[in-house]
Amino acid sequence: MSDHRDVHEPRPSSGVAVVTDSTPYLPAALAERWHIRHVSLYVGWDGDLRREDEYDDLDAFYARLRDTPQLPSTSQPSVGDFMAVYEPLAAAGRDVVSIHIAGGLSGTCASAREAAGMVAGAGHPGRVEVVDGQTGAGGLACLVVAAARAAAEGADPDGVVEAVRRARETLDIWFCLDTLEYLRRGGRIGAAQALVGSALKIKPILTFGTEIAPVGRVRTRRRAFERMVAYLRELHDRGATDWVVQHAQAREDAEQLVAEGTAIFGTAPLLCTEVGPVLGAHLGSGMLVGGTGG
Repeated sequence: MSDHRDVHEPRPSSGVAVVTDSTPYLPAALAERWHIRHVSLYVGWDGDLRREDEYDDLDAFYARLRDTPQLPSTSQPSVGDFMAVYEPLAAAGRDVVSIHIAGGLSGTCASAREAAGMVAGAGHPGRVEVVDGQTGAGGLACLVVAAARAAAEGADPDGVVEAVRRARETLDIWFCLDTLEYLRRGGRIGAAQALVGSALKIKPILTFGTEIAPVGRVRTRRRAFERMVAYLRELHDRGATDWVVQHAQAREDAEQLVAEGTAIFGTAPLLCTEVGPVLGAHLGSGMLVGGTGG
């Protein structure tokens, strides 16, 4: 699955450049259409860390995740990785707005800010503004597209950052999991720790923010799916427009949620993609994501 909506608006390749990391899991066609660049995080087992965007067989990755007791390691991009993207743009006079996964979940923003400081110190004519998206996955995708839209409309860096801030105010992303075990073992469980040790066999529903936090729990996967559909309906009733669906090894559920959501919103989702290895390592297979960015 890839992006579902045919977004025609942009074409300018000058003006403010928008950069993100690999964790929004943007479809390649959408990123190309909006001139969005990305810097990849790393993931792997036994010290063999590879760029996340080099994993082209997600089925194999998730099979190993299920079958191997040891969790893979993940790492943010290096400062050099960011410099390789920022410096040519800034040297050519392009301003950059770089939007990334929540600082509470990853050190990616810290690396990006260090690289931005180096660009500023080098005296290049272009400047780099780094924004902590305070979210991840589809939520981050919504913020990045909001930034690209503002850039395509001719906004300056401050205007693009403001567009991200406005989108963040209306952002609402939920995801349901089959188990909290991967979050617990990976140390990213945050406020969802309160659900660990429940006497009931539950399917947690959580949200991406500065940390991963619980918003509900149900007994069955079917009930979790029904709650996600009801959630999309609530968002539509609030006036939301852009919406997204993502999954990890849950293609049928994702396709069904796209069908339900399309009937609710009257439009296809901004994107429907599979979550890749970095977030997959911490969340496990079976994840279903839904929500809106405005």
